[in-house]
Amino acid sequence: MKKSLIALAALAVASVASAQSSVTLFGVVDASISGVSNKADLVVANPLALINNPFALYGVPGSAKTSKTGLNNSAYNSSRIGFRGTEDLGGGLAAGFWLEGALANDEGASGGSTAFSNATTGQFNRRSTVSLSGGFGEIRLGRDYKPTFWNLTVFDPFGTNGSGTSLIQKASGLETSNVRAGNTVGYFLPPNLGGFYGQVQYAFSEQLKANDGLQGAVNNNSRGGRYVGGRFGYANGPLDVAVAYSEQNNSSSYLAGTDNKAKDLNVGASYDFGVVKLYGIAGTIKNKVDYTGSINAPAFNPSTKMEGYQLGLTAPIGAGLIRASYGHVKLKVDQQPLLFPTFFAPAYEDPKADQFALGYVYNLSKRTALYATGTYVKNKNGAAYTAGSGNIDAGFAAPANGYAYRPKTSIGYDFGVRHAF
Repeated sequence: MKKSLIALAALAVASVASAQSSVTLFGVVDASISGVSNKADLVVANPLALINNPFALYGVPGSAKTSKTGLNNSAYNSSRIGFRGTEDLGGGLAAGFWLEGALANDEGASGGSTAFSNATTGQFNRRSTVSLSGGFGEIRLGRDYKPTFWNLTVFDPFGTNGSGTSLIQKASGLETSNVRAGNTVGYFLPPNLGGFYGQVQYAFSEQLKANDGLQGAVNNNSRGGRYVGGRFGYANGPLDVAVAYSEQNNSSSYLAGTDNKAKDLNVGASYDFGVVKLYGIAGTIKNKVDYTGSINAPAFNPSTKMEGYQLGLTAPIGAGLIRASYGHVKLKVDQQPLLFPTFFAPAYEDPKADQFALGYVYNLSKRTALYATGTYVKNKNGAAYTAGSGNIDAGFAAPANGYAYRPKTSIGYDFGVRHAF
């Protein structure tokens, strides 16, 4: 009986394979020893407490360090396993599917996901799409990368992996999950446009709707989760340049008439000189609460804006590749101006940070590589970005009564091996 079942299963697999133009099993297994060390300097959080008790800081260290070291995954390429296939439907039309899931191979588990739109920890949380393509381009349905994320990963020498991930990506928290979206409908331009390429994407919020008199009680977040974005570029020879824009409704309140929106704009470019390939990214994300009516709108409605850029390069040396980048970000928060700044209420300064990253990849074969990355982050004015890598990350020292530790520097590293199949 068991032999019959095995034979039937093999026949079924063969039948499926024969109906497809191609079916491919693929994946990446990436593991590294990673570490991060953060330093914060002592600052006075409540000067009045020192007046009342001048010895409040006696014995308190002038700086505090936090660190973490361990086995990591995805510090060079994201660990994954997937299946993809296409079927020729004739007349230039093709159907395709792509099912790809994350791997936490350092612990032997499937990877999770924190994507905002229909977040999932399922087996195919990286990508799960079905598509139709032809001379008109491609229509793709399902869970996929957001167009605005592509520039951040394509034009980053470190590919948004490991400690060297660009600061722009690390500071993207103003948009709830800027990497992927579920419940999407996407359209891609055909590849025969003389180097021009592009895509648009819409993600359904899939929120429950009701009559106006019931909406606030049934689902007050009736507009939260909706996403629309696009990316258009030109690639020809050594040059590649693209611009992307999106708007996402992070959350909404039907009763208050508010929408917490994130508007994301970035541009990236690269040019390959042969001996060195140069990269550049500039981006901004603006977060603000929009009011549908003037009754609830406050007199002062602040917005938060992240601005950043990165310059980078890769240089092949024999079987190896040098990678390097410098990045800067600033977080601009609208503040009501102080007419008379004092020691007890100093003028506000925008948090900002700089990052330097250097790495080397040595290819043992086309599928296997050894790599090393080192990253240094310098924070100012309360910024708290780290050089952590994946699950090997650490926060800065927490504040205590009368004093606090202000984040200053972070150093991170990855030493690992990547195998692709």
